[in-house]
Amino acid sequence: MRLSSSTLHRLPPHVAGFSYDRTAQATGIVHFGIGAFHRAHEAWYTDRAMDSGERDWAIAGVSLRSSTVADQLNPQDGLYTLTERSGGESATRLIGSVREVLVAGRNRETIVARIAAPECAIVSFAVTEKGYCRGLGDSLDPSLAEGGFYPLLAEALARRHAAGLPGLTLLSCDNLAENGRQLETLLGEYLAARSSALAGWFAAECTCPATMVDRIVPATTPADLDTLEQRLGLRDEGAVFTERFSQWVIEHRFAGPRPAWEKLGAELVSNVAPYETAKLRMLNGAHSALAHLGLERGHEFVHQAIADPALRPLIERLMRQEAATSFTAAPGQDIGAYADALLARFADPALNHRLIQIAMDGSQKIPQRWLETLAFHQAEGRRCPAILEALAAWLRHVRGEVRPVDDPMAGELRALWQSEGRSGIASALFGPQGRFARYWQADRPTLEELTTKLA
Repeated sequence: MRLSSSTLHRLPPHVAGFSYDRTAQATGIVHFGIGAFHRAHEAWYTDRAMDSGERDWAIAGVSLRSSTVADQLNPQDGLYTLTERSGGESATRLIGSVREVLVAGRNRETIVARIAAPECAIVSFAVTEKGYCRGLGDSLDPSLAEGGFYPLLAEALARRHAAGLPGLTLLSCDNLAENGRQLETLLGEYLAARSSALAGWFAAECTCPATMVDRIVPATTPADLDTLEQRLGLRDEGAVFTERFSQWVIEHRFAGPRPAWEKLGAELVSNVAPYETAKLRMLNGAHSALAHLGLERGHEFVHQAIADPALRPLIERLMRQEAATSFTAAPGQDIGAYADALLARFADPALNHRLIQIAMDGSQKIPQRWLETLAFHQAEGRRCPAILEALAAWLRHVRGEVRPVDDPMAGELRALWQSEGRSGIASALFGPQGRFARYWQADRPTLEELTTKLA
């Protein structure tokens, strides 16, 4: 029997749940990219905010391509459970904040109408790095943008402008450095190419706060769903499994009303950058290193890779000596304690976080996870041997000879390997004329060192 509004009475008493009337809540948030990551943080915070008395913050989720999440959640009336795992124990909560899941290919008008509606105040995003459709120089790639969220958002903003409605808060929750600024710039470019008046209204009336989200959310497996069904007595196809730790830091710059997320643990700050940089370079940087180095050594999960005595010291060096020393922490931000906590989280076997999941879309991730750290230390005349080891493992991975490469640049990277070979691939990607030169221009000794590691 499937989880839904009509079967809630069958849930066992150990499942925590909300007390608000879902049918009485207006849709105040439209979210692009309603995968497990969103459902484990923003939807979870919002559910608890409405449970504490906040009103009219129901979420309309949007899937840009696949109907998978719609097929999971819509038959369940948007309901799903979130299970926190830690040290062999778990706690499950029913989440009611998601009203519906719309699919861009078949619900275009409904999506635009939800954003253009007076009750909508926030549009949020968890579309991964590649979802922002950036081209060379981090500017918008117009051809890619037409297949993303930009056309839908532009039409909805035009309707709000014409109707005299207030602007929106556009909240990026993706792992991009300065994600709010990047969204503001890219969307501004898209709007300016269509209407200078709309671009001006967007700049004056809408805001794009920076955010940082830190919560590890492994992909849900069929075995997870089967085990949960035995515990609940109901089948939940949209279930999410995550760690207990959660951190959400948001720049306090909203265009209008918002849920009181800070009452549920979110942090509203004037400057997100130190928190964002710590997460990107320390957590995400270490995760990507574990993924590529760990896969090479035959590991499947993060907890296996971090327990490998050949990898643990390398990851600790990357975190503490390379990433942590590449930026200035915020007042009161304990970077050493953060590194300690990350290592403990990585080692928790309850999460079963797959390395191959982390290895996806590496070309979109390595600039902010590794290359910015390298650039900082290169300018100071210092080396980063741990990151170079990780880069070499990534280069071997994208050659495509060992395992499938899930990356938007997979074809280009494979072609570069074929044309440049082992002796030239590092320079072709990271040298002064390389594909990633705008992030990090490696000097000749560094390129030679990286090339040597490819052997």
